[in-house]
Amino acid sequence: MSTKRDYYELLGVSRNATPEEIKAAYRKMARKYHPDVNREDENASEKFKEINDAYEVLSDPQKRSVYDTYGHDAFDPTKNAGGFGGGFGEGMGGFGDIFDLLFGGGAGGGRRPKSGPQRGADRELRMEINFEDAVFGLQKDIEITRVEQCEHCHGNGAEPGTPIKTCTTCQGSGQARTVQSTPFGRFETVRPCTKCGGEGKTIEKPCAECKGTGKTRKNRRIEVRIPAGIDSGSRLRIQGEGEQGIKGGPPGDLYISVSVKPHATFKRDGYTLITTVDIDFIQAALGSELEIDLLGGAKHKLSIPEGTQPGDVITVKGKGIPYLHSHRQGDLKVIIKVTIPKKLTKKQKELLQAFHSDEKPGKKDKGLIDKMKDAMG
Repeated sequence: MSTKRDYYELLGVSRNATPEEIKAAYRKMARKYHPDVNREDENASEKFKEINDAYEVLSDPQKRSVYDTYGHDAFDPTKNAGGFGGGFGEGMGGFGDIFDLLFGGGAGGGRRPKSGPQRGADRELRMEINFEDAVFGLQKDIEITRVEQCEHCHGNGAEPGTPIKTCTTCQGSGQARTVQSTPFGRFETVRPCTKCGGEGKTIEKPCAECKGTGKTRKNRRIEVRIPAGIDSGSRLRIQGEGEQGIKGGPPGDLYISVSVKPHATFKRDGYTLITTVDIDFIQAALGSELEIDLLGGAKHKLSIPEGTQPGDVITVKGKGIPYLHSHRQGDLKVIIKVTIPKKLTKKQKELLQAFHSDEKPGKKDKGLIDKMKDAMG
């Protein structure tokens, strides 16, 4: 007897629930117990897996019918035919085999093994780039290792000049058929031929380079274009640079996940570039013009207005991050940091004291900036 919870109970639906009701219940439960959402519940991952298992069965009409009849035991590979009252015949490996007969292919309307051209698998790489390269973009050559067609045998797995014969077991079909009688009727199982591996042909002398596989691993250099303005978490797709296809199928794609290293003095917020500039309190009070470094080494004259306060932000238009695949460019935000000297000369102290005296109540003949200018000569 299985100890698993009833699938209908897990999803909170009745045994007569419609497919739409099952789907809606699954979505509700999946959102509730998703590990990224329900981080406080240490059992959320296990509950989420149970919910997925339940939906996988109940959303498939055929699997649901078998589950309604036999329960969880129908999907337990350790259960043998005797668990269902016998009658399944000799050599039956349990209900998993019966399930293969029902839904795994053959004359009963199931899927047949793929024997034609198949698209190659996609690949994914991670690339770390500098902050400047992410802002300005770059062309970069990378080296990847992938499985390609063997050039020595042209992918057929046979040593050149040696014969390739039709498989005597499957007669070239690449498929092995087995007919079995079950309580559900007679079913035909179609599986890849074990002798030829589903190829339909056999070779007498395997290729010396690929050992009969028809494939070899090769290093390949490709050029990658990093667009200006890219940020961490972006994903680039390079078409046709994944694994080679099977039997003449198209190759897969290469995906590159980009990670950007932090910069010592610049940060980004979307397409806005942020930096900090230190000035002294005299420059803040009187105003000044100074030259600052832009990202990439260029210079820019920055005007500091009179009376600038610590933490003020000065915007430089069009000197930020380029928008992806666009001629637009964000702004540069310069945060002003005012430094206060820790040591003063005697004369500097006297000047500041004189300035402070002029600031006492009753003396309003001059403005703050004018008094500062007078005190500083």
